[in-house]
Amino acid sequence: LLLIFLTEYAEFLHCKGKKFTDFDEVRQEIEVETDRVTGMNKGISSVPINLRIYSPHVLSLTLIDLPGITKVPVGDQPPDIEQQIRDMIMQFISRENCLILAVTPANTDLANSDALKLAKEVDPQGLRTIGVITKLDLMDEGTDAREVLENKLLPLRRGYIGVVNRSQKDIDGKKDIKAALLAERKFFLSHPSYRHMADRMGTPYLQKVLNQQLTNHIRDTLPAFRSKLQSQLLSIEHEVEVYKNFRPEDPTRKTKALLQMVQQFSVDFEKRIEGSGDQVDTLELSGGAKINRIFHERFPFELVKMEFNEKELRREISYAIKNIHGIRQVLPCLFTPDMAFEAIVKKQIVKLKGPCLKSVDLVMQELINTVKKCTKKLATYPRLCEETERIVAGYIREREEKTKDQV
Repeated sequence: LLLIFLTEYAEFLHCKGKKFTDFDEVRQEIEVETDRVTGMNKGISSVPINLRIYSPHVLSLTLIDLPGITKVPVGDQPPDIEQQIRDMIMQFISRENCLILAVTPANTDLANSDALKLAKEVDPQGLRTIGVITKLDLMDEGTDAREVLENKLLPLRRGYIGVVNRSQKDIDGKKDIKAALLAERKFFLSHPSYRHMADRMGTPYLQKVLNQQLTNHIRDTLPAFRSKLQSQLLSIEHEVEVYKNFRPEDPTRKTKALLQMVQQFSVDFEKRIEGSGDQVDTLELSGGAKINRIFHERFPFELVKMEFNEKELRREISYAIKNIHGIRQVLPCLFTPDMAFEAIVKKQIVKLKGPCLKSVDLVMQELINTVKKCTKKLATYPRLCEETERIVAGYIREREEKTKDQV
């Protein structure tokens, strides 16, 4: 057992049962699996490669290595590669229980850091973000990142940690990790700008901080998780109690279940129209909001588009008044004769019929779309879903015809 504990090895989720003791093979397996999932020409995929490493020399940590933002597509990468990578990153860092490790090279402007910019979008207070500054050894002579590492330039609640990783030349030359760590330690102890904070810099210190931060973060978020799980447990126990004596073939149970689902459909439909639903669509207007827009924006817009010739209208009024009087002389009067007024108004009102019918069509179409969204919850029962949609849509169509007749 002691021998197993002291042996370093790695396991992949896609290679269950196989232990890798040579970490060069681990690196090769990552490359092979990446090519298998994404192709051979720099493609991308949101499917993660799960790797677990066991070693007595490392602390317990769970890390998700996310890709850097690609501005210009190369190889088999799609034209919207930047947006795809951004969406992939946001999918992970938006979670409230996730710590964000924002890695930025020291030889670039910190204000233009993609990592810090994305982290700030989901963590504006900086409560979950830890800054990591790399490539400190590649900065131009006479420059340093002291203000950044002292958390003075762009302050983060959890601060910044500087590291010096192996270069590509070191990796190609198979430079040992231990030798790289010694070189990193020597760099911080010998650099005049960093020697006063050398004990708070470097990869070992970053490991220690991440382990401590993760432990504290779990301890802080655990009560909320426990409370949420307890409420879910109580809800499930209540459902179990309700269906404890459930008999699948009991017709009364089937009838009750059917009525409950129909009632729930009715409540969901009403909420979507009133705007008090439990799910808010952030991509487009729907339900009651869209109907409200049709009445208060689209319909007035259609009215404004109608052509109106005031000169022609005045001529029609004049003819109507003269025709009402017949052979009698038309005398100046304060009010337009009732018959003439009614004839002119009726003719003008007829012009409103087109915009009204168009608005009716738009409202009815949105009601049917709302019905389809509500019936998605009944998808487990395709026949019930189909019948509910057919009956309600039929009723809406019937109301549509009556409304058009009234128009």
